[in-house]
Amino acid sequence: MELAKQHLDVGLFTNRLEAMLRFWQLEVGLPFQELLPTGGGNQQHRHGMNGSVLKLNHSRDVLPANGPSGIAELIIATPGTFYHLADPDGNRVRLVPPGMHGIEGIAVRLRVRSLEASARYYGEALGFEPLGEGRFRCGTSQVWLEEDVSQPPTGELRGPGYRYLTVQVWDVDAEHAGVLARGGTEGAPPSTLGETARISFVRDHDGNWLEISQRTSLTGALGAEDA
Repeated sequence: MELAKQHLDVGLFTNRLEAMLRFWQLEVGLPFQELLPTGGGNQQHRHGMNGSVLKLNHSRDVLPANGPSGIAELIIATPGTFYHLADPDGNRVRLVPPGMHGIEGIAVRLRVRSLEASARYYGEALGFEPLGEGRFRCGTSQVWLEEDVSQPPTGELRGPGYRYLTVQVWDVDAEHAGVLARGGTEGAPPSTLGETARISFVRDHDGNWLEISQRTSLTGALGAEDA
């Protein structure tokens, strides 16, 4: 992919806004960046993570009881720390010194049913750089695949916990079509969100969601054909 930002973002959904904000801001130490209304009684509280963004999506309505995604843990490079934590919703977080396991930004542990099939998807369909042992790099971020044949397929996008990753690109339409041509599954076709971004979703063999985003703050105004 032709990246507009060299960092993956991580999206989660919650109904427990205040407790989650206290945890991520005070215990993990992530700086708050901005609040974005996303419609339907939902708001996205964006927090910085070494160039990546934690997208804490708060839902006013009770989230559907969809099972967990394959995202098992978020690992964040943080100077002078080594902690295993869990947020109020049970999402696992690990803070490690920068450079540990080659992590300078973030890494995401992702449980998959077939390491072979998933490695083809992340290495070929998405074009992430293989690092060996089921690990891949996208910009400065890493994705670690762990085979677990009992891992259930990921259901719908909305649900409690970690739900999706985001990659920022220069041309969402071209990248979306390319992923599908190389074996990815469509989650949602490209659509334009006002003047903020043009986004789409693709899914891996286990149903895990990846948002492909062309954000105007990174790429400039969307073309007339996208408006």
